[in-house]
Amino acid sequence: MASKATELNDNTKFAMPVRNLLSLIVTVAVGVWAYFGIIERLNKLETNETLMKADLVKNTEFRIKWPRGELGELPADKEQFMLIEHLSKEFAKLVGMVEEGKAPFDQQQALILDFYRQRIETIEQTIEKLKESQLLIKNGTHK
Repeated sequence: MASKATELNDNTKFAMPVRNLLSLIVTVAVGVWAYFGIIERLNKLETNETLMKADLVKNTEFRIKWPRGELGELPADKEQFMLIEHLSKEFAKLVGMVEEGKAPFDQQQALILDFYRQRIETIEQTIEKLKESQLLIKNGTHK
């Protein structure tokens, strides 16, 4: 028996029920849709992981460097220290004037000087407490 080879070319005819052809097209479409859905989900997860790692690195750096003072001070802290320095200089001037006898000394000025003295003593105590707490933080003994 002679076997006849099948030739395939652009004119080859091929019979298939339309129902099978449609189901084949739908199956391929669903497969492609599922594949790209999985790829999109993987890309989204990788992007979230990258962003979380970047945030974690920044948070760790901030957590370590902020207590050490390597990232600077708050603007409010800078303003307070400037005010403390100004009050301290003004108090020193007033004390100098009183000691030299150049300042008229009456009850109102005595109250003002006493107010400044108490204020500066309170501020100095606060500064000492802040310095002690900073030393405790730097030494790692902060509770």
